Amino acid sequence: MKPNIEILNLFKLASGDEISIQIYKFIGQKSDKKVYIQSNLHGSEIVGNAVIHQLINFLSTLNKSQVNGEIWLVPVCNPLGTNQRNHFFSSGRFNSYDGKDWNRIFWDYEKVLSDLEDFVKNNLNFDYLTIQKNFLKQQKIVFSEHVKKIQSSSSAPLFEQYRYKLQSLAMDANYLIDIHSSSNKCIDYLFSFPGTQQENAAYFKLNYGVLMDTFNGNSFDEAFLKPWLALQKEFKRLGKEIEIDRESWTLELGSGMEMEPKSVSVGFSGIKNYLVQKEILKLYDYSLNKTKIELVPREKIKNYYAPTGGMIQNRLSLKTQVKEGDRLYQIISFNKHGNLPEVINITAEKDGFIFDLSTNFSVNQGEYVLSIFSLN
Repeated sequence: MKPNIEILNLFKLASGDEISIQIYKFIGQKSDKKVYIQSNLHGSEIVGNAVIHQLINFLSTLNKSQVNGEIWLVPVCNPLGTNQRNHFFSSGRFNSYDGKDWNRIFWDYEKVLSDLEDFVKNNLNFDYLTIQKNFLKQQKIVFSEHVKKIQSSSSAPLFEQYRYKLQSLAMDANYLIDIHSSSNKCIDYLFSFPGTQQENAAYFKLNYGVLMDTFNGNSFDEAFLKPWLALQKEFKRLGKEIEIDRESWTLELGSGMEMEPKSVSVGFSGIKNYLVQKEILKLYDYSLNKTKIELVPREKIKNYYAPTGGMIQNRLSLKTQVKEGDRLYQIISFNKHGNLPEVINITAEKDGFIFDLSTNFSVNQGEYVLSIFSLN
């Protein structure tokens, strides 16, 4: 099966060059199911491009009858961020023009949804498929107002134009997967939302995940799912339990500026397994896998910042289990007061598990050093 390949222009530069992305659409048996998978929203987080490359190669070996619905793949979804450099270091986390985080700019329908109660009352007696169809239609009508602003004489800032293009690709998807990595050094894990979705986290075959017990809707995965969670909650408040066939995932695979083969393999294998579980893929002689996953509430992530400037030494490695009071790292603190350098021990405030580390061992006061999952 060959994909349909489409090019979407994002914006035009002063030089006349046009920045675009490419979408690979695998169209299987007719179905209302759609999967949307993208990578590289943050510039240095490139590992997802290799995962999508493997998915393209794998899906190309299948026949149409083995895909139920559509799978859209968008590698290098943020060309500006991907190409951003400072010397040899790639960050691309922030728009260099306005300073905005590329994954904190997205439009959240719930924030402008003032008539949710009326919608639910008008759809209370419908089946869940009709409810989903009606809600998506209403969401698209409101979203289309962005086009008018973009096409007006005054137009709109770049981040608004960019988010419109990206969200328009994914809004009608059933399942969304946004592939990231740490911008630093990190283990493989995922972000999951509460409710029935978290039961499916085990199909990605990862050992750890963050449970999104708090979120504001500004990131890509949140903006996609938050309106649907609000809809489900409002139906429940009015006495009707409904299941919404929408799930949103962010996979965090390894470290920035790297395509670690193990992280690529884990990402590809987990996504394939998840798509089999969702009955998007029909694979012969395939054994569905579930992995026991530790889902840590977001509030139990503890970030450590340097209490003073200096050089880090003797820092514990990724995946290290720590107890309260254990030394995490030392700072060699220099001074301009005629004194000898001081070595400062930094200790764990709680028991936990180190899952993310800064790349730079030179820190100014207040800069990020590491993160710990608190497991108790």
